[in-house]
Amino acid sequence: MGKLPNRSLFIFLLVIFSLSSCSGGESQAVMAIESYIQALSDKDAVQISNLSCGDWERTALREVDSLTAVGSKVENMSCKEAGQEGIDIFVSCNGVIALDYDGEIQQIELSDRTYIARQEGSEWRMCGYR
Repeated sequence: MGKLPNRSLFIFLLVIFSLSSCSGGESQAVMAIESYIQALSDKDAVQISNLSCGDWERTALREVDSLTAVGSKVENMSCKEAGQEGIDIFVSCNGVIALDYDGEIQQIELSDRTYIARQEGSEWRMCGYR
């Protein structure tokens, strides 16, 4: 009977571990898009390159260049998966990138675009929007 508690403990820990690995956290595709948007706001060209698909990298770097002369800040961002087509995962976001042009604030609405995430190699990357 001494083995029963050990077996029960093992099963209990196995169930807890299984549940924690299936938690309702964000998908890797969503996290890649959120990281891309933050890197864009931070004007981090290295991170933008790392987070972009090969075909999108040139456009991504132009987007970074367009923000270099302004202050920017991501506000109230929340993203979620919004569908899939082939290997592409569509991600929709809410929130804004607030841009400060010498005290004049303008906003880029994140909800105006549906972002496209795709796995390249073993990493999820931003591959454009529609």
